[in-house]
This record gives sequence, C-alpha cells and structure tokens, in this order.
Amino acid sequence: MINPTIERDLLDQLDQLPADQQLRVLDFARALAASQPRGVSGRSVLHLAGTLDPADADEMVQAIAEGCEQVNPDAW
Repeated sequence: MINPTIERDLLDQLDQLPADQQLRVLDFARALAASQPRGVSGRSVLHLAGTLDPADADEMVQAIAEGCEQVNPDAW
C-alpha cells in the first residue's frame, strides 16, 4: 500500500528529473522490491513443528542424500 504523502512527494521529485534519471529511480525501486523477503514467517508455520512422522522424515533425508548430494564432474 502506498502512503499518499510519499507518493505525492515522489511524483513531484520524479517530475523534476530527466527521463534517464527517472529510469534510474525505477530501476532502483525494482531492485528494492526484488530484495524483499518472500514466503511466510517461521512463526506462521510453527504450529506444524513435530507433525512430521519420523519414518517420513527418514525417507525424506534418504531421498535428499540419494538425489541431491551427487556431484557429476562432467555436467559442466
């Protein structure tokens, strides 16, 4: 949600800049937006702690060990 006061001030400042500098501001705003954390907080999924069956957890660990921890020297 945009703060209306900040939006007005920002638009006033942008209006005073040439197009190339306006693009720099836009690039900066996009970079800031991209750097924001995505997903959910740990607190919001804390209620799920301990709900994974130990056998399922072991199966996941095994699948990771077999499928993800492999190095293929010829791949690159």
